[in-house]
Amino acid sequence: MRLEKLITRSRIVELESTTMKGALGEMLTVAAQRFDDLKVEPILRGLMAREGTMTTYLGQGVSLPHVRIKLGRRYILVIGRSRAGIANDGGENNRSNLVLMLLADEKSRDYLQVLAAIARLVKSPELVQEMVESETVEQLYNRLIAGLGGMQVRRIPRKQNRVNRLMVREAERVARGADCDAVLVMGDTFVGGIDATLWTVKLKSILVTNSTADRTDAFGTFSEIIQVRSFSPQRLSQMRSAILVALTRGIIAPSDRLCLIGGVLGSNQLDTVSVVEVEREFQTFMTGQSDLLPDDVKPEVFERVIAVATELGVEGREGKPVGCLFVLGGTTQVEKYIKPLVLNPFFGYKDEDRNILNPFMDETVKEFSTIEGAFVIRGDGVVVSAGSLIQATDAEHLLPSGLGSRHAAAAAISHVTESIAVVVSASTGQVTLFRRGVMLPLTEKKVIASAG
Repeated sequence: MRLEKLITRSRIVELESTTMKGALGEMLTVAAQRFDDLKVEPILRGLMAREGTMTTYLGQGVSLPHVRIKLGRRYILVIGRSRAGIANDGGENNRSNLVLMLLADEKSRDYLQVLAAIARLVKSPELVQEMVESETVEQLYNRLIAGLGGMQVRRIPRKQNRVNRLMVREAERVARGADCDAVLVMGDTFVGGIDATLWTVKLKSILVTNSTADRTDAFGTFSEIIQVRSFSPQRLSQMRSAILVALTRGIIAPSDRLCLIGGVLGSNQLDTVSVVEVEREFQTFMTGQSDLLPDDVKPEVFERVIAVATELGVEGREGKPVGCLFVLGGTTQVEKYIKPLVLNPFFGYKDEDRNILNPFMDETVKEFSTIEGAFVIRGDGVVVSAGSLIQATDAEHLLPSGLGSRHAAAAAISHVTESIAVVVSASTGQVTLFRRGVMLPLTEKKVIASAG
């Protein structure tokens, strides 16, 4: 579901309450004016019960309270703004200026995806600040819609734009001359999004971006838009991440040839055109197979695991490098080769509360990444366990020197089971995938800066 269908001007509220219960009551009252079958008190109790068991504070002054109920319609989204701030359990430093309340029908299948899309939308500190500081609700609504469409574009100097137009024309010539199946555009070259008037290529075009835009038809120009939440700054890593996501979604095929065009992140300057044979780029990893993912693994789950792993590789935890291992899919087989090193911190929680697609799981997973052992994750995103010891061996595939026991365990478990393993190196931050015992470095090694 596209978020613009959920956002309406009439369900944006200037909040008077300074408590979460009061704010949610105000927002439910507004929703009930449009949907007269809405039972305010039972829904409020459900929302507050969730608040009591798990925080819905996302950070940056934003809360995302949510509940699944028998609703009679798929979703209702109400947005509340408080300049004074709404009190949260985290204390005065965690007051919420924006409250996005999502009500979901108990039968809505894409509930977690919608929740994650809303969380991505308000991930930008600039967008949140502009929404909070908007003089009127009308301006807040317009700013939110603009952020949703990714249409905020910084003016580029004429000379720089002339070079960009030249690069676009040449990219189309190269793509046609090399019989490319599609053109892949690295959109994060531009601050605030690529100018729609710049892209004149008539071939199948795929925009790759890390922006908060959630629309798949942002400019009516690109055939597909791939949102990859966390890139390494290295271009090889950007390219591999984008192609891997496109493959798992079925947007491109292993036999495709792609023309890539991009530039330095945030430079507003296109400077590189290249041609990539997908099968050759991933030849070793695919080992003659066409299925990158195990059958039970959803592409969006794989993308979320890669995003969390990449963020850990780039940021570490509390400024320190963190090594961790994720084993995704084939859980019935995988459980035969693991044993707990610690009490399982995910045991006993509802599936949706421990699903990695749930935006509130990010910090939980990152916090438990410091525990020795692996995360075991079902193909639908449910985290089965953390701190699991892998007891599998693989003598068939030799690893490069310098890789330790974590990489060996990943290679082994991906070889003896129908799973895919993702490793973050503690020493370099490099993210590596393992499938059928074969490794694919997804990001390049980085130098860890010293404290001095």
